Amino acid sequence: MRDLAYLKLLSKEYPTIKEATSEIINLSAICGLPKGTEYFFSDLHGEYEAFIHLLRSASGIIREKIRLTFGHLLSEDEQVCLANLIYYPVKNLESLRKQGGYTRDWQRITIYRLVQICKEVSSKYTRSKVRKKMPREFAYVIDELLHVDYDDENKELYYSEIIHSIIDNDVADKFIIALCELIQNLTIDNLHIIGDIFDRGPRADIIMNELMHFHDVDIQWGNHDISWMGAAAGSVACICNVLRIAISYNSFDILEDGYGINLRPLSMFAARVYQDDPCSHFVPKILDENIYDAVDPGLAARMHKAIAIMQFKVEGAIIKRHPEFLMDDRILLEHVDFDKGTVSLDGREYPMLDMNFPTVDPKDPLALTPEEETLLRTLRASFMHSDLLQRHIKFLYSHGDMYKCCNSNLLYHGCIPMKADGSFDSIKTEDGIYYGRSLMDYFNTQVRNAYLMPEGSPQKQWGLDLMWYLWCGARSPLFGKSKMATFEHYFIEDKATHKETMNPYYSLSVKEEYCDRILEEFGLPKEGSHIINGHVPVKLKDGETPVKAGGKLFIIDGGLSKAYQATTGIAGYTLIYNSHHLALAEHKPFHPDQESTPKVHVVEKMKTRVMVADTDKGRELKEQISDLKALVAAYQAGDLKERAE
Repeated sequence: MRDLAYLKLLSKEYPTIKEATSEIINLSAICGLPKGTEYFFSDLHGEYEAFIHLLRSASGIIREKIRLTFGHLLSEDEQVCLANLIYYPVKNLESLRKQGGYTRDWQRITIYRLVQICKEVSSKYTRSKVRKKMPREFAYVIDELLHVDYDDENKELYYSEIIHSIIDNDVADKFIIALCELIQNLTIDNLHIIGDIFDRGPRADIIMNELMHFHDVDIQWGNHDISWMGAAAGSVACICNVLRIAISYNSFDILEDGYGINLRPLSMFAARVYQDDPCSHFVPKILDENIYDAVDPGLAARMHKAIAIMQFKVEGAIIKRHPEFLMDDRILLEHVDFDKGTVSLDGREYPMLDMNFPTVDPKDPLALTPEEETLLRTLRASFMHSDLLQRHIKFLYSHGDMYKCCNSNLLYHGCIPMKADGSFDSIKTEDGIYYGRSLMDYFNTQVRNAYLMPEGSPQKQWGLDLMWYLWCGARSPLFGKSKMATFEHYFIEDKATHKETMNPYYSLSVKEEYCDRILEEFGLPKEGSHIINGHVPVKLKDGETPVKAGGKLFIIDGGLSKAYQATTGIAGYTLIYNSHHLALAEHKPFHPDQESTPKVHVVEKMKTRVMVADTDKGRELKEQISDLKALVAAYQAGDLKERAE
């Protein structure tokens, strides 16, 4: 017998045996359906056009549904046109009107075709679930059209009359748009974003807007996300880092137009302090042109250098506060010989490429000038008071974590820090020693403290410093490299100093035994479980594969960011997990005016079809069924009284 107090609470929702029994039947029926399709994306890096296209096209699966449904009836060009209509209905309807093709016949045929595709993608869901996803104004009509019996002549006539009525009442365009959006909505049941929404690409803010409107999404934070989260929480080091990266990739639109960050104080400071410095090693990469906030490249280079120098100073202060981070060797401003123009690194001296440091005191290299201190306070206030940025960051907190266990899959962005012998590496703090899962849980707590604890409290400051460490620390699960060689890239020509050695995890995890060790650490069975992570682009053109460790590990960062595509040879991956199989969609570089349907290939077939009952959701439903059966038993035994209907 369940706790009677709990059953009393449950009885408020199901006050009679009839209602409780009805819900048992409903939940049991749901358990008997095929599982919904899960989509896994990683390392979006602000590439909003490419990501939104992948989302609307379900990484090529909608195109495949069209082929299966109409491949024997429609030409390749007609299938492409139908697919593009589903992805971008408003734009395509406007184009069709201008071309004179928006006729009654086209409307009738198109509605019929869209209904057939909608039937195909909704077949694995309950009628109730599909109806909840329908726009209210057309819910009844769409529901009727999806369940027409074509063997019944009267029903077929009824179907035709509905379509004619839609066209006669001039709502065909609204109805077509509603059907297209419903198809998109039904094709992806759950969306998993495995880190790095931000940086490099032009508009991560537009991606965040899209994610906030998606029906079921979770996010595993990446180091670039953490940097923005730290900036929004008030970490000056993270603010400097976010600005430095955005300026270095010419991403002024996201800062000023997207989030309303006031860069004028920084531009005025940089223009004055570095007016005679060409800052040639700080010229930004122009991967995307700014639409709203074009900045002269010379000024951008000066802004870039100004914020980089401030970043090295405030990072050095964090390292000095926390000797437990073991990062003293990263305070490189203190290793510069300002007389000789060299820097000492790993016991060797290297000539500096640039020795113009008007704001650096050789006797106290980490000291901020009064003007720098004022500027950083101003920039911090701008980040803290950006309404849209704060809304986006709250969403990252409410829908995000360091990792997620879901349907026998372990999701995280970077790595589980390991030693060369395969044991888990640890971090020692005042709170204890953490490794493996406990390390991830500890960081999870501290990341939340950084945002939620009161301003000025020790807990908040510790959390903020740890968020910076998560960005670039050697034992950070989100970074997983020996160092962040930013200083070396700017100031040392010898490329050997630029090398960032990967954590042993990356060489060990390609072997099944180490994947099994990690899965066990997180409470998942060895058989049938997978690790899914991103962070490191898969160089397909060099023969690398995203599937490793005998199919237990998927690394799905294939380079959606334009910055990586020359290296990887592709534009990223989507991992797709439906009731039949796991499949990888291999993205092509996105061009708005070109067909870019990903190439999808199955990488693992399920031994039997996976039903809702076999999933985490199914286990929840079974618990609910058990509770409802206990409620019915309590009613029948007289322990609880039914309320009159």
